[in-house]
Amino acid sequence: MSELIRTEEIAAADAVETSRRTLLRNLALVALAGPLTEEAAAQVHQHVAEAKKTAAGVYKPRYFTGHEFETLAVLSEMIIPGARAAGAAEFVDLLASNNMEFAAPFSGGMLWLDHEFERRFQTDFLKATAAQRKEVLDVIAYRKNATPELGPGIEFFDLARRMAADAYFTSREGVKAIGFMGNGAAAKFEVPAVVLEYVNGRSPV
Repeated sequence: MSELIRTEEIAAADAVETSRRTLLRNLALVALAGPLTEEAAAQVHQHVAEAKKTAAGVYKPRYFTGHEFETLAVLSEMIIPGARAAGAAEFVDLLASNNMEFAAPFSGGMLWLDHEFERRFQTDFLKATAAQRKEVLDVIAYRKNATPELGPGIEFFDLARRMAADAYFTSREGVKAIGFMGNGAAAKFEVPAVVLEYVNGRSPV
């Protein structure tokens, strides 16, 4: 009897894990298409928190290498101050670990970024100076600068900026920063205009 109960417990746990992975895989596809709803983003934040809890409070990248994860964290912080502490890199890594279609543009984009820094400054993004980072980001933040060489970087930055905003402004830190307006029915999370103006300070068009 005990073996039967144990088998049923394992089957139930497997079903929960499958459901969790399916949810995150689908959320990643939604995130690629456009902004996540507040409820959808909350699901990702919840799973990040659970991952940290099982790892003694320290999130361990599930998809990206240490270098890639740090690159994403630094880039997110440059896009939105406070995004790193709010877990923007963790948010993206968790989605990436459940959906290769979502992960691919981030892996490719960070590879492009390091190659561009190597071409310009003979170093990678993380080892570059603040001025060097700003020089490159000020170029790829504008779609009007698109060329065959810069196109991949511009597409990557656009996605990274959008995901940093999704992660930050649906986190506890982000909600506090923009001011909590109380509970209420809402079909979709809308970032306040002042926030959008800040995030898109360097117009993507």
